[in-house]
Amino acid sequence: MRAAEKHRTRVRRAAITIGSVAAVAVIALVVTSIVLTSKRGAPPSAGSSNSANAEIRGLTTYSNTAGHVQGPVTYDQTPPAGGPHNAIWLNCGIYTEPVPNENAVHDLEHGAVWVTYDPSLPAESVSKLRERMPSTYTVLSPYPGLPAPIVLSAWNAQVTVSSVTDPRISQFFEKYRNSGNAPEPGAPCTGGLDAPGKL
Repeated sequence: MRAAEKHRTRVRRAAITIGSVAAVAVIALVVTSIVLTSKRGAPPSAGSSNSANAEIRGLTTYSNTAGHVQGPVTYDQTPPAGGPHNAIWLNCGIYTEPVPNENAVHDLEHGAVWVTYDPSLPAESVSKLRERMPSTYTVLSPYPGLPAPIVLSAWNAQVTVSSVTDPRISQFFEKYRNSGNAPEPGAPCTGGLDAPGKL
């Protein structure tokens, strides 16, 4: 009798132990699955290096349409951030003189970022701005009558900054240079027009 009772007790304990281990394993699998699923769909955290998806403080967006036209265009933004433009694009690069709006807007259509600065910006700041420019799909030029010392424009997006050290400059490049927000991202940024003052 005693031996049978001990045997039943051992079997019961073994069943409880096995059941507990199995339950813990199932819970662990469920929790792991939930964590992995939520990480896949979550946006990058504030500390993430992927600033292409981060919000850019002070960003303004527009709803310009594209189209090739002859002659000058009156734009709704200063400088323009999209809209009708010349059929010939401006060759991307650094310019020491203002460039034609209509050709620069064509660059925006191709995914370039146009960085304009007030002509009164100190030479040292202009040099630092040049150093921050990526080697392709960017245009840098002075622009009289800007609403801020520096304005970064992409197709239907714009941000104004006061300093060449503003981190939003890099954020804007990362988010908008050659991005899918442009009508023709990756279309040529060379082989077009060289405006006066190209370095």
